[in-house]
Amino acid sequence: MPVLIAGGGPVGLATAVELAHHGVRCLVVEPRESVSWLRPRAKTTSARSMELLRRWGLAETLRARAPLAVSWSDQAVFVSSLLGREITRIGGCFGLDLTGSGLAAEPGQQVPQPLVEEVLREAVGDALLTGRQVSGLREDADGVTVRITSANGEEQEVRAQYVVGCDGPRSVTRQAIGSRYEGREDGRPNFNIVFRAPGLAERMPHGPAVHYWVLNPAQPGLAGRLDLEETWWCIAQGVREADPVRLVRNLAGADIEVEILATDPWTARMLLADRYASERVFLAGDAAHQNPPYGGHGFNTGIGDAVNIGWKLAAVLHGWAPASLLATYEGERRPIAADTIEAAAANMTTLAPELADPALMGDEAAFEKVRPAVAEAVLRTKHSEFHSLDLVLGYTYAGSPIVAPDAGERLPHRWLSPGESLYDRLGPAFSLVGDQSAPGVAGVVAEARDLGVPLREVHLPGEPLTLVRPDQHVAWRGSGSLRMALGR
Repeated sequence: MPVLIAGGGPVGLATAVELAHHGVRCLVVEPRESVSWLRPRAKTTSARSMELLRRWGLAETLRARAPLAVSWSDQAVFVSSLLGREITRIGGCFGLDLTGSGLAAEPGQQVPQPLVEEVLREAVGDALLTGRQVSGLREDADGVTVRITSANGEEQEVRAQYVVGCDGPRSVTRQAIGSRYEGREDGRPNFNIVFRAPGLAERMPHGPAVHYWVLNPAQPGLAGRLDLEETWWCIAQGVREADPVRLVRNLAGADIEVEILATDPWTARMLLADRYASERVFLAGDAAHQNPPYGGHGFNTGIGDAVNIGWKLAAVLHGWAPASLLATYEGERRPIAADTIEAAAANMTTLAPELADPALMGDEAAFEKVRPAVAEAVLRTKHSEFHSLDLVLGYTYAGSPIVAPDAGERLPHRWLSPGESLYDRLGPAFSLVGDQSAPGVAGVVAEARDLGVPLREVHLPGEPLTLVRPDQHVAWRGSGSLRMALGR
């Protein structure tokens, strides 16, 4: 087996889809037979992740099946309670307002993580082995022997050339390569609840929103809709264990009808693996990093990991690149995770408990007296949480040995015609973008032919040449070597 992937959550599945994108076989080992909707986890798929889903031909599928259309709302509303008074609101959240924008090929999408997993499972097909988990592995010079254990304790061994560990916080693969988390845990407790609330939406005076932040000192938290029927999620902040019905009613501000579907106590962690890889084993997603959910960066960072390690494994397995290319994975992705952890931790500095004011719960005069100050605090402290395109779209691999000194960023997006993105013209491997009559083209094309690298020429008359990597990041501009971009 060329590649075995430990863990079939969204990052493991994305790694498998990326490998299939390059024609590489893999096996994804996942304990869960089916995807549960009771703990929806991530709810924001970023604009960048949606661009990568578009690259795989899956963006339209996900949007068509998402319970909340991207056009439904891009608002975060801050309220005294779900049925109470509005304090302020923030628009253009999470890149949901980017439809048709030149900044990105895709806007963000509010969609529960289970649906993302279902779409990716369908794309992976019979490469997914459920009801099993990776319980150990031994690496040697020629490959990795992986021990797989079933739910009833039966064991088997599988031989793979490479392993990608997407097996989460308690990663067996992280332990196997001697990697350790570094970081800290936030001491404040949180309590997730998924619930049905018939008629709640019709009673709310605030209109559509992706987040409703409740700034009630007695019960601060946030809530949102999982669909346009009766299913909701909420996070009660500052709560470790409590009656979930009472928590939901406190957030609503009334004794509404509630059916609890699931609960999940948690604390935020800011953790980063001290190393991402050995020679043949690589960590991705939560196995490599964990960050607070504020800003919606969690699994999206893992999707970036999946694409980065996926194309590099394909390049090595197809013979385009030396095995040393794989050493650039940690150098490129670990700093991105570190930046993301710090951004999410900064977002977590001010939550609903810090923004709440007892006067918000008083009479109309008391509310109006304090509302401007609270609104100002909200806009000052929470704007960056909902507007983080510099991080989502603007991260760079500058300084990597396989990009030129002035390169490494995502190829700037543009529309070539209505509905046709420049990204749609790129090939699955490398792309040479620019005026194809330029004198440097013949040399790059000859290099690609000599190395056996699929290269797509994208003609943009009069424009300088740009070598674009399989992950849509720029390797060099003007002139350069394909060998350099492959670590040769």
